[in-house]
Amino acid sequence: MHADLSRLTFHPERHYSAVVAQQGRVQLDADANEQTAIQLHQARTLAADLIGRYGGPRDAAGFRIEYVGGKHDIDTLYIHGGRYYVDGILLDADRPAPGTPVPDEDAEDAEDAEDTATQPSYWTYWDQPDAFRDPEKPGDRLPSPAQSPFVVYLNVWERSVNAAEDPALREVALGAAMPDTAARVKVVWQVLPLSLAALAIEDADPSKEVVRAAFDKWAQRQAAATARLAARSERPDHADEVPCLVRPDARYRGPENQLYRVEVHAGGEAKDATFKWSRENGSVVFPVDALDGTWVQLASLGHDDKLDLDVGDFVEFTDTAYASRLEALPLLRVEELDLPGRRVRLSAEPEPGVGRLSHLHPFVRRWDHREGPKRKGRTAALKGGAVPVEEGEWLPLEDGVEVYFAKDGTYRTGDHWLVPARTATGSVEWPTDPARRPLLQGPAGIARHFAPLALVKGEESAVDLRLAFGPLAISIPAADEAALAAEEQAHREELAAEGPSHGRSQTTAEAESAVEGDE
Repeated sequence: MHADLSRLTFHPERHYSAVVAQQGRVQLDADANEQTAIQLHQARTLAADLIGRYGGPRDAAGFRIEYVGGKHDIDTLYIHGGRYYVDGILLDADRPAPGTPVPDEDAEDAEDAEDTATQPSYWTYWDQPDAFRDPEKPGDRLPSPAQSPFVVYLNVWERSVNAAEDPALREVALGAAMPDTAARVKVVWQVLPLSLAALAIEDADPSKEVVRAAFDKWAQRQAAATARLAARSERPDHADEVPCLVRPDARYRGPENQLYRVEVHAGGEAKDATFKWSRENGSVVFPVDALDGTWVQLASLGHDDKLDLDVGDFVEFTDTAYASRLEALPLLRVEELDLPGRRVRLSAEPEPGVGRLSHLHPFVRRWDHREGPKRKGRTAALKGGAVPVEEGEWLPLEDGVEVYFAKDGTYRTGDHWLVPARTATGSVEWPTDPARRPLLQGPAGIARHFAPLALVKGEESAVDLRLAFGPLAISIPAADEAALAAEEQAHREELAAEGPSHGRSQTTAEAESAVEGDE
């Protein structure tokens, strides 16, 4: 997640079940975040083990799909409310009920309020909360089922949300000069179409079992990340030329503890992929108040010289809609600062359709790479403002921090690795083998999850591909009177078979005992 963190310490293979706070100790964000991660991991693992890869409660399963062909407009889907689980992650498709405002005396306002209160209870393909499909983009439109049936599926992942994207997260009582206190992690679900050809299904009328099996194979390929990275710290050749602000033998030469984030910008094969990096885990963001060509007016220019903008910085101009699409935008360079006006001039105008709507909370995110890592006496040129991926060699970032991309990787936009750098050790924290060689690691995120919902064959013809489960609890059965009577009768017959002495009544036994006592 893009947040101001010290590090992330949760590793499921360590099998920790709880974080135990100790008295009189410093409180760290990593400890609290690990406790949250442990509980989330346990809850989702349990749900996935009981439910399976995906499924919904039988009487409240969400994401029922209806295809609606547009006779005079574009096609759409109705996404009905309810709950569904994908890999143990809870998804809620219920559409929030609109509030009813206090009516004004104006009759037109009263009618508008009544119309607002009668909005549909379902989402549509075009207004689902986190997909942000654009009818003007041909790639976003639904396929025509008349030409070929298609599958509707769920794409599920999580992204961080900060106060720039959701101003309600900021406590206004702390004042505008104070930083936000915490970020959030949001479950993103997107209902998207997928052709049968993408699933390698040639039959025009496949069964549910065939579609589910083909989809599961496709989902496994999509979820698997083949890109791997290693990190290390090496004392730079020019370390002796820098004033000794850190230990002379330190390999990490930075003056402060940092959490470096190396994130894939443009995905694809290595020849096409690019990356960007941040020493602050990509958490330095600036809400946008206005956009005028290449000039961007910001809500603030940062809280100090460590978290501000400078000429030469590369920034990502985006908003909550485009951030949810996981598509690479060109990174823009800061060319000029207008400090009194809280404005910056960028090297180019941001992409059309991005950051123009205030309700989508446009913002600028700072990245810390410059003109590319210097190595072997040359400087790598940037591509779209990001650093080209070079596999099979160590790439320096800054202050002795280096990264290595393994060969033959496939890269996905948004995938990232986190590299904590510490001044106390003069090194980075990265797993190594017994010979202290850095180990190649898959991305720390983004974890993607998929589930099939429906096979659309035509108007009002959607084959439901969802799975459902019933409640585990059942009523406690009442005692079976007939069974009890039969058991009592069997007991009597057993006593009678053992002889008269075993069948005596309690009164007879007591009388015989009294006679024996008198004698």
